[in-house]
Amino acid sequence: MEFSTVTPYRFDSTDRLLADLDGFRVEIDEAKERADIVLHRPPFNIVSMLQRDQFAAVFAVLDRDPKVRVIVLRAEGENFSSGGNIAGFMEKSAEHVSELAVNIAAPERCRKPVIAQVRGYCFGVGFELSLACDFRIVSETAQFALPEMRIGMIPGSGGSARLLHMIGICRTKDMVMRAKRIPGRQAADWGFVTDCVADAELEATVAALVDELRGFSPLAQRTIKGVLNSGNNVSVNGAIEIEGQAYGRLRGSEDFKEGVASFHEKRKPVFKGV
Repeated sequence: MEFSTVTPYRFDSTDRLLADLDGFRVEIDEAKERADIVLHRPPFNIVSMLQRDQFAAVFAVLDRDPKVRVIVLRAEGENFSSGGNIAGFMEKSAEHVSELAVNIAAPERCRKPVIAQVRGYCFGVGFELSLACDFRIVSETAQFALPEMRIGMIPGSGGSARLLHMIGICRTKDMVMRAKRIPGRQAADWGFVTDCVADAELEATVAALVDELRGFSPLAQRTIKGVLNSGNNVSVNGAIEIEGQAYGRLRGSEDFKEGVASFHEKRKPVFKGV
């Protein structure tokens, strides 16, 4: 039987940016090869400007850690996040806020699978952060919105751009230009969340997805994430070229050799990520 022990993640003591995490913590379960980034500024888990910088740094550290295969982004309490600290926008320069999307894209840059586990409010930058993840597993209590129009502003951390690719211009305009709230079931129907489940099933559903993802080759997983992210921004022909080049590189990998051998020997593969 595999026993799991969840412990606080230890960052490099010389990294001042991560010496005191603002509004979230990071946990690791080495037996499950899982790291959790947990928002904990209840009741609404409002995201500060410092927190945005720390998110980017944390994802970069976890991306390099061989003990971590899958990252889960979640929150304590009834709400994922109601958005950012509004006053913080007025304290930063126009140049600074124009680059906010760089930090929030950290889950997308991370080569490992990233799952957003969402219940309750998922608004503003909280929603934008979840959209940069690979999977969004949500509860029936979830509500999604980009409400910036209500304060005379627009989304600034990639939310409207990512939605445009996911659900098209008609639904994106309906949602963003009207600051409209979309419940979890409708979000699943529209296609910008992976799955919507009963609230009591949320943690178990995410845990099952983590275990499923751990069963694949880490190398193939990193590769296809990069292929899909890059292919999403080019023509179909361009995406096919990117896919083909990556396919050719994987042809010589040890993981592919192991996958072929295990298939013929009718056994479970043992992938090493090389």
